[in-house]
Amino acid sequence: MEGNKKTYYITLGSGEISQSATGSTWNFKIEATDDEIIALREYFDQNYSTEWQNFYRAHVPYVQYHYDRENDAYDDTMKKIYGMIYDLGDDEARKHIESMGILTEEEHK
Repeated sequence: MEGNKKTYYITLGSGEISQSATGSTWNFKIEATDDEIIALREYFDQNYSTEWQNFYRAHVPYVQYHYDRENDAYDDTMKKIYGMIYDLGDDEARKHIESMGILTEEEHK
């Protein structure tokens, strides 16, 4: 049962993962196992935590964005999220992510 893939709808802005296409607007449609969804959820949770760290860091005016480890961590996790969506997504998802030009060959299968 763990290997059975189900259809999920992903909303990047909120980190929402849903099995309902009509519950809210969504960005990407993927086919994933329970384990793959758990991994994707963990990436979204990591970024939520990093967003709070960035909020507090934003109040320190002398740290520039490009020297900020929290922003680097957020960006790296976003690439992992896009990589998973690319690997698990439908043709439309893959084409959209390719058009963005954000992933290298190593960042997806």
